[in-house]
Amino acid sequence: MRPTLAELVTRLRSDFRGRLGFVNALLRRTMTDIVAAVWAGGAHGMHGHLEWVSKQVFAVSAEMEYLRKKHGSLYNINPVPATYASGTVTAVGSGGEVIEEGTILVRSGDGATYRVTADATVESGEATVLIESVLAGEAYNLQAGETLNFETPIVGVESDVTVDEDGVQGGHDEQSEDAYRALILLRKRRPPTGGSDQDYIKWTLEVAGVTRAWVYRHENGLGTVVVRFMLGDAGEVFPVPADVTAVQAKLDSERPTTAEVTAEAPIALTVPFTIAIEPDTTANRDAVEAELADLFDRVGEPGDGAGRGTILLAEIRTAIGVAVANYTLTTPADDIVPDVGERPVVGTVTFV
Repeated sequence: MRPTLAELVTRLRSDFRGRLGFVNALLRRTMTDIVAAVWAGGAHGMHGHLEWVSKQVFAVSAEMEYLRKKHGSLYNINPVPATYASGTVTAVGSGGEVIEEGTILVRSGDGATYRVTADATVESGEATVLIESVLAGEAYNLQAGETLNFETPIVGVESDVTVDEDGVQGGHDEQSEDAYRALILLRKRRPPTGGSDQDYIKWTLEVAGVTRAWVYRHENGLGTVVVRFMLGDAGEVFPVPADVTAVQAKLDSERPTTAEVTAEAPIALTVPFTIAIEPDTTANRDAVEAELADLFDRVGEPGDGAGRGTILLAEIRTAIGVAVANYTLTTPADDIVPDVGERPVVGTVTFV
């Protein structure tokens, strides 16, 4: 345990006085006390450095720089880099105009930019244009129907383009320090064993944006493995097709030769709640919703049709009871048992 500065000052003052044989009271600003205070300051700094060094020795407490250099490098594990959002947009024109590769599109509001990745020609009044974000990160994903503008107008082509139905997706931030640490600790605690559940989880977590994964053996028959996963630090972001494709490619590159592996996105099983609480205040309502969200985040996982992923009614009651002592739960009235691939999520919470 690192001693405090005050403890070091007291200890050194006592040492000085004992060594010098002082038995009577000394002046408040006696030289020995001043030297003891200065010396204690230096010793306190050294204790602090030693404490910092000791933390870098262990992956569970190391800072990101040393986590990467001293721990991740031993297993050739690097933080998953940020990825670029990509997809298609529809441009409208007179006909025959060419939208060249490298053309820049701009999102109004924040000025985010996107690059055309292949030449596109307007035919029958429209052109489907492949684009990719100039910068990597989740902030550059676009939903269907959003609009972008050409940075430099093109004669004969309308200035606005519309994001197609699949959106511009696939942009993810660099793996967080906590997620990277968890990946290294998983490797240390569960070494590779040639296709264990932990192997599939590790491979899946190495895909950008993935924060959770679950393995289902023999779901589609002997020799098959289904891997379902979620994105987002709180585990509430369901994957889009581009994410599933990325995970499938990763699993195909790592899996044992004889295994038939399928990556799937869970299906949201929305669970509505009807609750009466006393006292019925905004703070109590927020607390109840927070406890339910925490419960579903901790214990909820995709079902296997045989009880896996079940959230017990008793667990729900306990979670609500943590937030407010007096309550009546009307809905749900039984355990939440997800079907194959379904993951329970908190739906609308109605307070009556």
